[in-house]
Amino acid sequence: MSIHQSPISPGLSWYEATVGPRAEYAPLDGDLTVDVAIVGGGFTGLSAAAHLARTGVNVAVIEAHRFGDGASGRNGGQLGTGQRAWAEELEEELGFTRAKALFDLAEEAKAHLIDFAAINGIEIDYRPGQMSVVHKKRYLDDYRRHAGIMRERFAYPHLSFMDADETAQRLGSDRYFGGVRDTGTGHIHPLKLVMGTARVAGEAGALLFENTRATGIASQGGRVRIATARGTITAQKCLVATNAYGGGLEPTSAAHVMPIGSFIGATQPLGEDSPVLPGGEAVDDSRFVVRYFRKSPDGRLLFGGREIYAPGEDQAIETHIRRQIVELYPSLKDVEITHAWGGYVGITMPRKPFVREVMPNVIAAAGYSGHGVMLANFIGKLYAETVNGNRDRLKLFEELKIPPFPGGRLLRPALMFLALNWYALRDRI
Repeated sequence: MSIHQSPISPGLSWYEATVGPRAEYAPLDGDLTVDVAIVGGGFTGLSAAAHLARTGVNVAVIEAHRFGDGASGRNGGQLGTGQRAWAEELEEELGFTRAKALFDLAEEAKAHLIDFAAINGIEIDYRPGQMSVVHKKRYLDDYRRHAGIMRERFAYPHLSFMDADETAQRLGSDRYFGGVRDTGTGHIHPLKLVMGTARVAGEAGALLFENTRATGIASQGGRVRIATARGTITAQKCLVATNAYGGGLEPTSAAHVMPIGSFIGATQPLGEDSPVLPGGEAVDDSRFVVRYFRKSPDGRLLFGGREIYAPGEDQAIETHIRRQIVELYPSLKDVEITHAWGGYVGITMPRKPFVREVMPNVIAAAGYSGHGVMLANFIGKLYAETVNGNRDRLKLFEELKIPPFPGGRLLRPALMFLALNWYALRDRI
């Protein structure tokens, strides 16, 4: 079994334990003809389905497992700001006009996610605030400049630089040298958003099928056919939104998007007197193998950090996550970890989304590289705009230069394993 075909990692997530009643959708049973077929029931696919169905498009979504069982329902829940790369980095590559357009789209994506949840009565447990903190002192000047550039050049006033003392106070830990605090974003319960979006899509008329794995896609004669074990879907257009779980279904996106495993642990509630994250912000750090953490509404520390790059490394999640927690919060060395889970996220070489027409009338969207809570939902909306005749905004993502991973399908996982472990080593020295 290749890494692209790895099953959902075991372990009940805290999100599953707290999402409440989780609607179930029957598998596809028989052939079906629709305007648009969507493969993948995560943020991108369900968002696209909801927006398409509301405009009268006949749309069907198939999901190999249950909605939200992939990265969309098991991630760190942080929205972030802008694209995965800093705005000034995009400006160096693309020029100010395109970098600003991509930043503005991301800001619209943030507002859209929050408004979509509010308008449709989806309780996503939104909490404001995010901090990006520095684990090496030599990065401090970059973070200080970044806050100024965001304010002065990209008209984003919500980012402020923090020195070591402020960072320690806001984290409840003195293990970082400083960073930036973003009051214009926040964090959510991602599985509640997935399930709420599925409800909205279904109520608008979208046909939703769980436990229905696509086994092949073919585009010929102006029609797309998606094969499954118990029926074929015929459509005018298709969106492939499987992200890290596409396997060999569609080779172009498989060549450009690499799955890496990421793991999260949830502690018991820490109590109201805990010094950990007293302001309730989410946190990510400056490591290439990023650590990310936040507190839940009931006071648990949700901590993610250990990544894997090859199959069979997903053992003893709790042990590895506890070690990273204790590095930052030694007083938590004996805290109970009540939930530990993992899954795969899709990354690209430049850490930008991969959006392409991979065969006639078939668009794939994937590779959000850890920035998908906000972007994946919005790219689903932009796909719906495309189907309805306006491709201009999706084109901003389609035109990004995303090279394939080297080595071909056989060597790519091994080469990626070596490269990412080299970066992990650099994080430590």
